Amino acid sequence: MKTSAPRLLLTLVLATLAADQVTKYLALSRLTLAPPGQQEAAAQLARFVAPEPGAPRLAARPHVVVPGYWNFRYVENPGAAWGLFGNLPESVRRPFFHVVSLAALGFLFWMYRRLEPGQALVRGALALLAGGALGNFVDRLLRGYVIDFIDWHWRNQPGMRWPTFNVADVAICVGVGLLFLDSLRVRRTAGAAVLPEVGAGAPALTERPLAE
Repeated sequence: MKTSAPRLLLTLVLATLAADQVTKYLALSRLTLAPPGQQEAAAQLARFVAPEPGAPRLAARPHVVVPGYWNFRYVENPGAAWGLFGNLPESVRRPFFHVVSLAALGFLFWMYRRLEPGQALVRGALALLAGGALGNFVDRLLRGYVIDFIDWHWRNQPGMRWPTFNVADVAICVGVGLLFLDSLRVRRTAGAAVLPEVGAGAPALTERPLAE
């Protein structure tokens, strides 16, 4: 059992990474217009793994999943969430995000090493966080930007559009949610354990005869 748990978690990390990269490849191949002579699968894969610096990528018409609410739309995000730090010079931005990504992965590994055997929910959450962080880190390492394609909005109203995201972002959000649920569970367990102790330490009430 002790050896199977790390393997399952590693499988979850790799599955998250694979799902993220495959969906990003599909976004590039289906939601952008390939240059002439690069429509074949091998050329599309090369365009995904090692894109030419400065090569234009024309976005095709978004694919509508749920009319008025959900599209698939190709976006290249050089920054973090909501495009933060996207305007930094590339010579600063790429090393900055590489360091941040490696630091986050190191912190997750440190947290994993400190977990107790019974914290299965936290282990799964950390695996999702690591898989998502690796997915976006691979993007930055290969291309210098992150491919986003999931576009949620409210009937295309101004100011009613969520920042475009990807599968790695979904895994990170689910991992954070699981950590939050585990923290609630720990608080409830601790509170239930304190109540009997308080009851046991309270002084017993003794009956006294009423004065005549």
